[in-house]
Amino acid sequence: MSAGKLYIVPTPIGNLEDITLRAIRILGEVDFILAEDTRQSIKLLNHFSIDKKLQPYHAHNEHKIYKNILAQLAAGKIIALVSDAGTPAISDPGFLLVRECLKENIKVECLPGATAFVPALVKSGLPADSFCFEGFLPEKKGRQTALKKLSEEKRTIILYESPHRLIKTLQQLAEYFGAERQASVSRELSKIYEETVNASLAELLEYFSSKTIKGEFVLVIAGKSDK
Repeated sequence: MSAGKLYIVPTPIGNLEDITLRAIRILGEVDFILAEDTRQSIKLLNHFSIDKKLQPYHAHNEHKIYKNILAQLAAGKIIALVSDAGTPAISDPGFLLVRECLKENIKVECLPGATAFVPALVKSGLPADSFCFEGFLPEKKGRQTALKKLSEEKRTIILYESPHRLIKTLQQLAEYFGAERQASVSRELSKIYEETVNASLAELLEYFSSKTIKGEFVLVIAGKSDK
């Protein structure tokens, strides 16, 4: 029996029309789908009338089940991996499984598709020819060290943040980077209430402190100037 294949399939970050025709086809052809949250993924599958078995694969179980997944791939299964939104392994589970597949010479194919930081970066108006993507900052241990290091970064910096930590993060960025550092905050990308605000860190902090904070956020911060 020939070895199987793992497909990494990006899914929409909001608007369901942002899935590719190829992604729809692949999801319909695989033996089953590994999903970060099956409750979210079933909505996508139902929308496109895709009838496939979903199996949970997330940060809390990946170390326990990846060997079983590898065994099924080695036996010839064709499997797709999806996250809640965007491209798996970008601040989502996926890296471990891809790494182990490559060690076992199991073919991995990653489809192009949605990733939240790309539209946020383009809409920020900040230099996009060279940038530093950091995902989520450490919540506690290592957070100050990370902020100090990033404050010296000369490339454009991209961070993800959750709504309940946005204000704290903006406060700390203003403290470590300087309140006048230019930045951009995008939320609800591709959704009805999509919003991008470009301003200094101080102005962004004032703006979002007066708002009800909802959605997932992408922060894009100007790199340190040589001037």
